[in-house]
Amino acid sequence: MLQTAQSARVSVDGRTYLAFCSNDYLGLASDPRLARAAQEGCGRYGVGAGASHLILGHSEAHHALEEALARFVALPRVLLFSTGYMANIGMVTALAGRDDAVFADRLNHASLNDACLLSRAQFRRYPHCDLEALEKLLSATRARRRLIVTDAVFSMDGDIAPLPRLVELAERHDAWLLVDDAHGFGILGDRGRGVLSHFGIATPRVIYMATLGKAAGVFGAFVAGEPAAVETLVQRARSYVYTTATPPLLAYAALESLRLIEEEQWRRERLAQLIRVLQGGLAANRWRLLRSDTAIQPLMIGDNADALEVADRLGQRGLLVPAIRPPTVPQGTARLRISLSAAHGEDDVARLAEVLNDIARQ
Repeated sequence: MLQTAQSARVSVDGRTYLAFCSNDYLGLASDPRLARAAQEGCGRYGVGAGASHLILGHSEAHHALEEALARFVALPRVLLFSTGYMANIGMVTALAGRDDAVFADRLNHASLNDACLLSRAQFRRYPHCDLEALEKLLSATRARRRLIVTDAVFSMDGDIAPLPRLVELAERHDAWLLVDDAHGFGILGDRGRGVLSHFGIATPRVIYMATLGKAAGVFGAFVAGEPAAVETLVQRARSYVYTTATPPLLAYAALESLRLIEEEQWRRERLAQLIRVLQGGLAANRWRLLRSDTAIQPLMIGDNADALEVADRLGQRGLLVPAIRPPTVPQGTARLRISLSAAHGEDDVARLAEVLNDIARQ
């Protein structure tokens, strides 16, 4: 049980650890400026929203955040959701139905898989980033509407989807491209604008989702895209229509977070340096560090018991790194999911590499 604010060093059940298991990639979750913004928002708007967005829960703070996010990601319209899971469920089920087909990367997040199943559309999964297999599926379908659904940064592998080629396939086969950028928003692209900025993509075929509880350090999620697509979600996304709006104080805090993401480039620069430190420090390790240029750095162990043992031995030495096992990842690919943050220092990451190398030698 976590007993402190989210940070590089945390207290869990009375013991202090150096933590490498948080999605707080920019180190903003415990930034005092966000805390002050939340306090100010609470003073203005109270705690609870009190109603759904479509009744009386949509405050000026929500509206201001939606407009700011739309400008930031350079898409025409944004709609806030309570969580990324709810955004994905609402997005896919509103845009696909029984006569449609959804094509999904096999390593997509569970929320996207659940959304595809709930949509009742034909659900076709292609091998990870295998675009030849995807094109064959697209060529064979006779579905009324086609949706390609993908993570931008895959949450257990840390690699980035080949979005430019996915856009080409979407255009060639008259499909929508739904992109979940939960782990890229704030990190990738110009000033953290996300994966579309990272690749220089601008197309009306993309519907974009990102979360506000990871790099942004707050809570919630949003979907961005063409006005007609977003209006469809307003009318048909049940996870938006039939739930109480998030507390407006959180939207107010997220506005401050967005300002910091844009202005404080040093956070992304530090993260990039920490990635280099880790990759250099583990170069001779017996376990394979998967290729990743993101904050997610998976160390492939393979065997479930071995992964648990390594995680336990790290914990004994004050390092908190989670072991990820099937069914979250495929059989035989148990791993340590190392998450880096701008809150870490180079000495922190060097220590992790040193201890892992020491365990590997034993």
